[in-house]
Amino acid sequence: MPELPEVEVVKRSLINKTQNLIIKAVKINDGRLRYRINRNKIKKIIGLKFKKISRRSKYLLFFFNKDIVMLVHLGMTGKFFFVNRKSKKYKTSFYYDINEKKDKKHDRIIFDLSNNQKLIYNDVRKFGFIKFIKRSNLDQNVHLKHLGPEPLSSNFSLGYFKNYIKGKERTIKDLLMDQKFISGLGNIYVNEILFFSGVRPTKKIKKLTNFEIKKIIKFSKKIISKAILLGGSSIKDFSSSSGKKGSFQQLFRVYGKKGENCTKLMCKGRVKKIVIANRASFFCNKCQK
Repeated sequence: MPELPEVEVVKRSLINKTQNLIIKAVKINDGRLRYRINRNKIKKIIGLKFKKISRRSKYLLFFFNKDIVMLVHLGMTGKFFFVNRKSKKYKTSFYYDINEKKDKKHDRIIFDLSNNQKLIYNDVRKFGFIKFIKRSNLDQNVHLKHLGPEPLSSNFSLGYFKNYIKGKERTIKDLLMDQKFISGLGNIYVNEILFFSGVRPTKKIKKLTNFEIKKIIKFSKKIISKAILLGGSSIKDFSSSSGKKGSFQQLFRVYGKKGENCTKLMCKGRVKKIVIANRASFFCNKCQK
């Protein structure tokens, strides 16, 4: 599943190609996503202009005139294609490849744009969703209202962290995966953050020192910033619409590195793999305490 850096890359690519374009028509090939597409609501964006695109956590928000917002979650396999006048597809992100024969049957929704191009939402597993809401109701939206601060926010601070964990009995891995505590992180980046912080994923949050909490906050910000800069993490052989691959995966220290030697200087540990809450957790058995 794409995490905050990957969704941010998608957002930036979409902004460049949709700004001020008008939706001329919408075709629904298959509206059976995680939530069934509301055909009446989606028709209301015909004739409307893309005003801006933003991101909150792992959600994309497409703002149109007339107080309408299209809320998108990509799920496991959701992605956007553009199709130009010559019927050639090109991508909006690095984390998927284009296969004309296989992709077409998974094209769920097609938006005809005023520049004679098409924006296609494609989703193989159909775990993503598209909803339409009023801009004035955004703060009360069920998907957004409980989200915690993002890693790069100034609100993600020592004071916030310590106050949130008071009286709680959880592991640090479980806490960082909780979108109500901090939004946008997923399994890949949490593993890497804990490695650089020197904290084992199974450590109870009540045993964290101020120094460890500060390191977790520091490396959350540093790693997410670096991942965005590098185009995210391309787990497979994917590239962006400009042909540029996400390259943060080349900097992984523990994720997917089971059995390998720890890369920290003077550490003689090995990367171990355990399962926490049905998610793979990777850590060094020596330098993560």
